[in-house]
Amino acid sequence: MSYHYDQQREEQQHSINRALDETKDSIRRSIDEARSQIPHYTQSVNDYQEQTIQAAREIADNYIESQKEIINSFQSAWVPYAESMYERFYAYCMSPKRMTEAYTRIVSSFADNMNAATRVANNIVFTNMDAFKMSVQQARDNARELSRIGTNAAKTFQQTSRDTTRQGSDGGSTRVSFEREEEKENFSNK
Repeated sequence: MSYHYDQQREEQQHSINRALDETKDSIRRSIDEARSQIPHYTQSVNDYQEQTIQAAREIADNYIESQKEIINSFQSAWVPYAESMYERFYAYCMSPKRMTEAYTRIVSSFADNMNAATRVANNIVFTNMDAFKMSVQQARDNARELSRIGTNAAKTFQQTSRDTTRQGSDGGSTRVSFEREEEKENFSNK
């Protein structure tokens, strides 16, 4: 009977180990597949960044070109008239030429701000990617530690079970029988 029990226990242990090894292999294949996708993801991030930079450049270029055309139209049509009116009625600081220069500085500042906003957006993306990478590392370390704790608990349980089994076979049943006899005697004396 003991031989049959040992053989059955070994078969169960082998079956469990095989299932866990298959799970481990499946996880490794999934990881390898995910790893093979890294160049694709990296290219996607690079493409996104390139498109964002290109779009910011085109927006700034188009905006500046449209403002240049507006300013040129404004200057050619209204500056001679306004300057002649200015000489008669307004101070030097209200000159259309001065207003045009101020407007040009505003447009230039807008373009600079657009470029700065793009840099900030890219920095945010990469900072979040670094934070995610750190959280994955922390999760891996925590999983390793939890696995170690579980393994130690299982080993402790195994050792305790062995010790209990040994104590039981070393006279524990005799002690239990003796204690039962004592209880019967105490109960009948009452």
